Amino acid sequence: MTTLVLAVLALALAGPVPAVLVRWTALRRTPAAAVVLWQAIAAAAVLAALGAGLSLVTQHTWGDGWREDAGPFGYAVAGTALLLTLVVAGRLLLSGHRVGTELRTLRRRHRRQLDLLAERRDGVQVLEHDVPVAYCVPGLAGSRVVVSAGALGRLDRDEYRAVLAHERAHLAARHDLVLEAFSVLHRAFPRWVSSSTVLGEVKLLVEVLADRAAVHGRDPRPLARALVELAAGRAPAAAMGAGGAGLVERVELLADSEPHRVQGVGVLCAAVAVLALPTAFVVAPWLSSLG
Repeated sequence: MTTLVLAVLALALAGPVPAVLVRWTALRRTPAAAVVLWQAIAAAAVLAALGAGLSLVTQHTWGDGWREDAGPFGYAVAGTALLLTLVVAGRLLLSGHRVGTELRTLRRRHRRQLDLLAERRDGVQVLEHDVPVAYCVPGLAGSRVVVSAGALGRLDRDEYRAVLAHERAHLAARHDLVLEAFSVLHRAFPRWVSSSTVLGEVKLLVEVLADRAAVHGRDPRPLARALVELAAGRAPAAAMGAGGAGLVERVELLADSEPHRVQGVGVLCAAVAVLALPTAFVVAPWLSSLG
């Protein structure tokens, strides 16, 4: 029974649930809670998948003790389940290594290029480029906030300050780590689950979070105008830019100043419940066996 429940949970959380949830656009009104919910769904899906495999192995080979009567069929089922579990875990570990290595290599290379080509003004790297763009490059060795000359020519003082606040909010909250975790899932399972849909939604949510931080206690109109001016620019790989996709949604959300506390609490409770369900099914059999 435990194996079946965990398998159904893994399949549901990997496909149908994200596909339905991403259509609930009102969830973006509480971006912090929404990110927590997406993280809980991703963690619960992985936990359920691994737990289903391990439960099947235990069921056919262990039980209340080592099962000598498991037989060839039981060992075959257990072996297959163990192999699939190891494949899932192995793909996640390999994807994590590859994504982390690639991102850090790209960022390190880009920071070196910026130090050679860009002019540093008041802690900001200014690139002589006509395309209006603003972005940040995170890194433990020193982050960079970058603005092109084209952006400086289009933004007034308030818009410029709002854009800098947006990029610095990304760096302060380490949104790059949030995106990296979902990129790992997308790299590990690009076709089998709704990972691309989830990654796109989380990218939008972290931009909304940075927008909210940038306008906290301030007039949101300068940032909204700046987003329109920067819409044509695209941040390089491994960076996070103020402009880009989700412009209409982000401007609409900037106009929504309501806190939506009830929705936020409800979404956080849902996140706890989503993560608690597979955890209970995975942990309960081990606790009962210890008792």
